[in-house]
Amino acid sequence: MDGNGRWATERGLNRIAGHSRGARRVSEIVRACPDLGITHLTLFAFSTENWQRPLAEVEGLMRIFRQYIRNKMESLHAHDVRVRFIGMRHRLPPRLQNLIEDLEERTRSCQGLCLTIAIDYGGRDEIVRAVRKISKDLQAGTIQAEDISEAMMSRALDTAALPDPDLIVRTSGETRVSNFLLWQAVYAEYVFPKINWPEFGAASLEEAVADYRSRQRRFGLVSESAGLARAAGAT
Repeated sequence: MDGNGRWATERGLNRIAGHSRGARRVSEIVRACPDLGITHLTLFAFSTENWQRPLAEVEGLMRIFRQYIRNKMESLHAHDVRVRFIGMRHRLPPRLQNLIEDLEERTRSCQGLCLTIAIDYGGRDEIVRAVRKISKDLQAGTIQAEDISEAMMSRALDTAALPDPDLIVRTSGETRVSNFLLWQAVYAEYVFPKINWPEFGAASLEEAVADYRSRQRRFGLVSESAGLARAAGAT
């Protein structure tokens, strides 16, 4: 959800105002997902690198996270949204950790949209932690080196209970991955809207999904038509 700070700066506001405006967009996007056939939505809220930002901005973000959870907990439950968090939550402020646990518990039985929030999350960090888990089992003798597989690796990740993403959207026109779902996104399609996150609404999401659905996903294979075309060219 990139571009909150830039959106605010362009309007003569402080960066926290941009993050607050961005938080308001979350509800609109969450509400739009079911009508678009989206069953799982993952939002990158705070990265492992974001701790390096100015202290006032980090504290402001933590305050926004707390306010969002308090204000939206009952609404998310009422709309049958199950919320999960991934990342290094134990490094977050205690009050925020408690709210995260409350929100997960409150929505645990919900059967609608699965909303995952990545907070204090980094793709490389997640992979390292997964390798450590598997290494402990290896040292304990409960598994052998030959047992290690892609499936085992996936089960050791924060996203073990989730499907791999089909589509990743990064707003603000930036065209880099920035340490997000590195293992899981191996075959994801990407869309890079040039607008900032506070401007990304339901219509923008619908446009991104339409773009995704217009693409042919081969997963490393070759379609029959492409294969025939190449064969014809060879002759």
